[in-house]
Amino acid sequence: MLLIRGRAGGTELTGTLYERGEQSPSFRGAPDEGAPYVWICDEFYEVDSGGTAQLIDGREVHIAFESPMPRGFDTREQALEAATEHIQTQFARIGVDREAVDLEIEKDELDAADVLERDAT
Repeated sequence: MLLIRGRAGGTELTGTLYERGEQSPSFRGAPDEGAPYVWICDEFYEVDSGGTAQLIDGREVHIAFESPMPRGFDTREQALEAATEHIQTQFARIGVDREAVDLEIEKDELDAADVLERDAT
């Protein structure tokens, strides 16, 4: 599994890319189990009031969250491209320039089954 992280404006967003052979979470709305690559990440947008207040580039921004929309892909390249685009888009939705987002990809050796087992204890 890969953790794909974007940092900008004093905050960060991290999503998870499950790779071929890894068990991605299953829940309503999850992509076809046959998809070799599955991307899951929060989605959010700026609202005038309510939401969660976050300090971004020195200004208070109110953010509302949407349910994560998992997406399945056939190739690793397609998945990575969609993941980086997704992260840049989320920052743009709260007024941060897409080009200002620093992206990082980290291999996480812990797979979904280990996470479920760890959380159960």
